[in-house]
Amino acid sequence: MGSQERKAIIELPVKVILTDVGTTFFIKNRKNLRKFKLADNVEEYGILLDRFTPSSLQRMILIDYVSKVEISNGEFVTIRQEVMDISKLITYSMLYRQYDAYIFQRVLSSDVIKNWNRKNPANIIDDKTKINDNFLLNEIKEKEKDIQEIKQAILAPMYAFISKNSSLLAEEKNIQLLLSEKFLNNLRPFTWFIIAKFKRADGYELLIKDIRTSLAEYMEKAKIAEYVALNIMELATNAENTNLKREAKAIFKGAVDMNSVLFDPNVRRQVIESLERKGELVYLSWKIGSRGSSIGTQGKLQITIYNKESEYEKMKEAFDEKKSADLKKRSLMDFYKELPDGEANTELGLYYLSYLSEACEKVNVKFESMVNQMSASDLTVISLVINL
Repeated sequence: MGSQERKAIIELPVKVILTDVGTTFFIKNRKNLRKFKLADNVEEYGILLDRFTPSSLQRMILIDYVSKVEISNGEFVTIRQEVMDISKLITYSMLYRQYDAYIFQRVLSSDVIKNWNRKNPANIIDDKTKINDNFLLNEIKEKEKDIQEIKQAILAPMYAFISKNSSLLAEEKNIQLLLSEKFLNNLRPFTWFIIAKFKRADGYELLIKDIRTSLAEYMEKAKIAEYVALNIMELATNAENTNLKREAKAIFKGAVDMNSVLFDPNVRRQVIESLERKGELVYLSWKIGSRGSSIGTQGKLQITIYNKESEYEKMKEAFDEKKSADLKKRSLMDFYKELPDGEANTELGLYYLSYLSEACEKVNVKFESMVNQMSASDLTVISLVINL
């Protein structure tokens, strides 16, 4: 089946903050953890990945080892592809996890399991059922042929629909085909054990139809991953340009054309180096809802764009206490509308944001955006919150 073309190795420093489960695993395996001061001035433990495969980070997210991912840079034009890849990887990982949890509950509430539990009250199957890992893996291995046939039966209508979709390019079709497979391949082994065990039981066909229908729904949800990545890049680039222009004014005292800051490589490099020396970078943070979170927040993904590190703590204290009259909280759409000409590519920002909002609404995904701003400073903290 088709494969998605992307970089096999991502070379970009990424701070990965661990959950309690992840921390326990790394400590048990004698892996050194690092203490990071994050963009919001909070200190947390994690690991630094500076050269890694996308699948390694995705696997950590899928098994609930990751609570936050943060990257920072003076400019984002040169790392656009890496940032887009990381953003999509995180969004897809969250969707795989949500689909897995959803299907597991649908299987447990299916007629197949209800019938079994009614006839076997001493050996009921529910979300508290414990099963030996070795036994489970052996059973999965023995039923591998059946499981592959079941997967093909679930995917066949999806394959046909994608293949006949004339609006998709060949590469886009390959990506969609791979994505549909990955949703199924990331279902927990216990789910496949149950499905294969009851392959010929009453209610089996209805269960397969349910899995197939929900797969189509999650494939639609997956479309927002591209919009999210585009939004993040646009917002990061806008924050970067604002920082560049502010620093250029301080360095050159108005003796240089502001456009040259963005387009003249020599001037641009000088300004970026000055920002990096001061630590005034743009920070991107992804906060990932844990499987152990309260009901309704497991699928919460909060993406935050920070700039001007020296003001983070001051801003957060003012925001939390709500004592500052200068603090304004408004929608991201309003923020864009109120920016002076030249401060950001307003039209493009609104274009991406409106499409993300519309895409989320179509697939019943809750989306919120906001900007926290203190008028006495140029600090902005932009948040996108998506409940998958």
